[in-house]
Amino acid sequence: MKADAEAIYIVDDDPAVRDALSVLFNMEGYVVETFSDGDTFIESASKAVPACVMLDVHMPGRSGIEILKSLNAENYPAPIFIISGQGDIPMAVEAIRNGAFDFIEKPFSAETVLERVRDGISRMKKQGDVASPTFQGAELLTRRELEVLKEITDGASNKEAGRTLGISPRTVEVHRARIMEKLGARNAADLVRIVLGHPTA
Repeated sequence: MKADAEAIYIVDDDPAVRDALSVLFNMEGYVVETFSDGDTFIESASKAVPACVMLDVHMPGRSGIEILKSLNAENYPAPIFIISGQGDIPMAVEAIRNGAFDFIEKPFSAETVLERVRDGISRMKKQGDVASPTFQGAELLTRRELEVLKEITDGASNKEAGRTLGISPRTVEVHRARIMEKLGARNAADLVRIVLGHPTA
Protein backbone atom coordinates (compact mmCIF):
# COMPACT_ATOMS: atom_id res chain seq x y z
CA MET A 1 0.00 0.00 0.00
CA LYS A 2 1.38 3.38 -1.00
CA ALA A 3 0.43 6.58 0.79
CA ASP A 4 -1.90 8.85 -1.16
CA ALA A 5 0.07 12.09 -1.25
CA GLU A 6 -2.93 14.36 -1.00
CA ALA A 7 -5.41 12.76 1.40
CA ILE A 8 -5.73 13.62 5.07
CA TYR A 9 -7.99 11.55 7.33
CA ILE A 10 -9.50 13.30 10.34
CA VAL A 11 -10.90 11.02 13.05
CA ASP A 12 -12.73 12.95 15.76
CA ASP A 13 -16.18 12.59 17.30
CA ASP A 14 -16.47 16.38 17.66
CA PRO A 15 -18.04 17.86 14.49
CA ALA A 16 -16.56 21.30 15.29
CA VAL A 17 -13.00 19.91 15.28
CA ARG A 18 -13.67 17.91 12.09
CA ASP A 19 -15.06 21.02 10.36
CA ALA A 20 -12.24 23.32 11.48
CA LEU A 21 -9.52 20.89 10.36
CA SER A 22 -11.34 20.08 7.09
CA VAL A 23 -11.55 23.76 6.15
CA LEU A 24 -7.89 24.26 7.05
CA PHE A 25 -6.58 21.35 4.97
CA ASN A 26 -8.97 21.94 2.06
CA MET A 27 -7.66 25.50 1.78
CA GLU A 28 -4.16 24.03 1.51
CA GLY A 29 -5.23 21.79 -1.36
CA TYR A 30 -5.49 18.48 0.50
CA VAL A 31 -8.33 16.02 -0.02
CA VAL A 32 -9.96 15.53 3.38
CA GLU A 33 -11.95 12.57 4.64
CA THR A 34 -13.55 12.76 8.08
CA PHE A 35 -14.65 9.99 10.41
CA SER A 36 -16.66 10.31 13.60
CA ASP A 37 -15.72 6.88 14.96
CA GLY A 38 -12.78 4.51 14.92
CA ASP A 39 -14.40 1.53 13.21
CA THR A 40 -15.35 3.38 10.02
CA PHE A 41 -11.88 4.91 9.92
CA ILE A 42 -10.09 1.55 10.35
CA GLU A 43 -12.17 0.10 7.54
CA SER A 44 -11.06 2.91 5.19
CA ALA A 45 -7.48 2.96 6.44
CA SER A 46 -7.09 -0.73 5.64
CA LYS A 47 -8.12 -0.11 2.01
CA ALA A 48 -6.21 3.07 1.21
CA VAL A 49 -3.41 4.87 3.00
CA PRO A 50 -3.77 8.65 3.37
CA ALA A 51 -0.82 11.06 3.49
CA CYS A 52 -1.57 11.79 7.15
CA VAL A 53 -4.03 10.94 9.92
CA MET A 54 -5.31 13.29 12.63
CA LEU A 55 -6.73 11.12 15.41
CA ASP A 56 -8.57 12.24 18.52
CA VAL A 57 -7.37 10.40 21.62
CA HIS A 58 -10.87 10.27 23.20
CA MET A 59 -13.34 8.51 20.95
CA PRO A 60 -16.63 6.76 21.63
CA GLY A 61 -16.28 3.02 21.05
CA ARG A 62 -12.62 2.44 20.29
CA SER A 63 -10.21 4.87 21.92
CA GLY A 64 -7.39 6.50 19.98
CA ILE A 65 -4.96 4.02 21.60
CA GLU A 66 -7.03 1.01 20.48
CA ILE A 67 -7.18 2.43 16.96
CA LEU A 68 -3.39 2.79 16.90
CA LYS A 69 -3.02 -0.85 17.99
CA SER A 70 -5.49 -2.06 15.34
CA LEU A 71 -3.58 -0.20 12.65
CA ASN A 72 -0.20 -1.47 13.88
CA ALA A 73 0.71 2.23 13.90
CA GLU A 74 4.46 1.68 14.40
CA ASN A 75 4.59 0.25 10.87
CA TYR A 76 1.84 2.37 9.31
CA PRO A 77 3.16 4.20 6.20
CA ALA A 78 1.58 7.58 7.07
CA PRO A 79 2.21 9.81 10.10
CA ILE A 80 -0.57 9.63 12.71
CA PHE A 81 -0.99 12.75 14.83
CA ILE A 82 -2.90 12.44 18.08
CA ILE A 83 -5.17 15.36 18.96
CA SER A 84 -5.24 15.73 22.72
CA GLY A 85 -6.60 18.15 25.28
CA GLN A 86 -4.48 19.74 28.00
CA GLY A 87 -5.12 17.01 30.57
CA ASP A 88 -4.39 14.16 28.17
CA ILE A 89 -0.59 14.14 28.35
CA PRO A 90 -0.32 10.62 29.89
CA MET A 91 -2.61 9.36 27.14
CA ALA A 92 -0.61 11.20 24.46
CA VAL A 93 2.56 9.56 25.81
CA GLU A 94 0.82 6.18 25.63
CA ALA A 95 -0.15 6.99 22.03
CA ILE A 96 3.50 7.71 21.09
CA ARG A 97 4.45 4.36 22.63
CA ASN A 98 1.86 2.75 20.39
CA GLY A 99 3.23 4.26 17.21
CA ALA A 100 1.68 7.74 16.93
CA PHE A 101 3.99 10.13 15.07
CA ASP A 102 3.43 13.05 17.45
CA PHE A 103 0.66 14.75 19.36
CA ILE A 104 -0.95 18.15 18.91
CA GLU A 105 -2.49 19.77 21.96
CA LYS A 106 -5.81 21.61 21.86
CA PRO A 107 -6.33 24.49 21.46
CA PHE A 108 -4.03 24.49 18.43
CA SER A 109 -3.22 27.20 15.89
CA ALA A 110 -3.73 26.65 12.16
CA GLU A 111 -0.06 27.47 11.42
CA THR A 112 1.21 24.93 13.95
CA VAL A 113 -1.01 22.15 12.63
CA LEU A 114 -0.10 22.79 9.00
CA GLU A 115 3.61 23.04 9.70
CA ARG A 116 3.69 19.83 11.77
CA VAL A 117 1.59 17.91 9.23
CA ARG A 118 3.66 19.02 6.22
CA ASP A 119 6.80 18.14 8.10
CA GLY A 120 5.42 14.75 9.14
CA ILE A 121 4.40 13.85 5.58
CA SER A 122 7.76 14.78 4.05
CA ARG A 123 9.66 13.02 6.85
CA MET A 124 7.64 9.84 6.37
CA LYS A 125 8.50 9.85 2.65
CA LYS A 126 12.20 10.08 3.48
CA GLN A 127 12.06 7.26 6.02
CA GLY A 128 12.51 4.62 3.40
CA ASP A 129 16.04 5.93 2.88
CA VAL A 130 17.25 5.11 6.41
CA ALA A 131 20.11 2.58 6.34
CA SER A 132 19.75 -0.50 8.51
CA PRO A 133 21.71 -0.10 11.75
CA THR A 134 23.95 -2.96 12.86
CA PHE A 135 24.39 -2.56 16.62
CA GLN A 136 23.07 -5.12 19.08
CA GLY A 137 19.40 -4.57 19.91
CA ALA A 138 18.74 -2.44 16.80
CA GLU A 139 15.98 -4.85 15.70
CA LEU A 140 14.05 -4.05 18.91
CA LEU A 141 13.63 -0.41 17.89
CA THR A 142 10.97 1.10 15.64
CA ARG A 143 11.93 3.31 12.66
CA ARG A 144 11.04 6.38 14.68
CA GLU A 145 13.11 5.26 17.68
CA LEU A 146 16.10 4.67 15.39
CA GLU A 147 15.78 8.24 14.08
CA VAL A 148 15.61 9.63 17.62
CA LEU A 149 18.56 7.47 18.66
CA LYS A 150 20.65 8.83 15.81
CA GLU A 151 19.91 12.39 16.96
CA ILE A 152 20.77 11.58 20.60
CA THR A 153 24.03 9.82 19.73
CA ASP A 154 24.94 12.77 17.48
CA GLY A 155 24.70 14.89 20.64
CA ALA A 156 21.37 16.64 20.01
CA SER A 157 19.26 17.79 22.95
CA ASN A 158 15.58 16.78 23.08
CA LYS A 159 14.70 20.21 21.72
CA GLU A 160 17.18 20.00 18.83
CA ALA A 161 16.20 16.41 18.02
CA GLY A 162 12.55 17.45 18.01
CA ARG A 163 13.27 20.33 15.65
CA THR A 164 15.20 18.07 13.25
CA LEU A 165 12.57 15.33 13.31
CA GLY A 166 9.55 17.65 13.28
CA ILE A 167 8.16 16.40 16.60
CA SER A 168 7.76 17.96 20.04
CA PRO A 169 10.60 17.68 22.62
CA ARG A 170 8.20 15.78 24.86
CA THR A 171 7.71 13.16 22.14
CA VAL A 172 11.50 12.85 21.84
CA GLU A 173 11.63 12.30 25.61
CA VAL A 174 9.12 9.44 25.38
CA HIS A 175 11.11 7.77 22.59
CA ARG A 176 14.36 8.30 24.46
CA ALA A 177 12.99 6.54 27.56
CA ARG A 178 11.74 3.65 25.41
CA ILE A 179 15.08 3.31 23.61
CA MET A 180 17.02 3.23 26.87
CA GLU A 181 14.63 0.67 28.29
CA LYS A 182 14.86 -1.56 25.20
CA LEU A 183 18.64 -1.35 24.92
CA GLY A 184 19.29 -1.54 28.67
CA ALA A 185 21.12 1.80 28.71
CA ARG A 186 21.35 3.84 31.91
CA ASN A 187 22.23 7.16 30.30
CA ALA A 188 23.17 8.85 27.02
CA ALA A 189 26.81 7.72 27.31
CA ASP A 190 25.63 4.10 27.57
CA LEU A 191 23.54 4.60 24.44
CA VAL A 192 26.52 5.89 22.49
CA ARG A 193 28.62 2.91 23.62
CA ILE A 194 25.91 0.46 22.54
CA VAL A 195 25.50 2.11 19.13
CA LEU A 196 29.26 2.15 18.56
CA GLY A 197 29.35 -1.53 19.44
CA HIS A 198 31.10 -1.23 22.80
CA PRO A 199 29.27 -3.16 25.51
CA THR A 200 28.22 -1.15 28.55
CA ALA A 201 30.46 -1.38 31.57
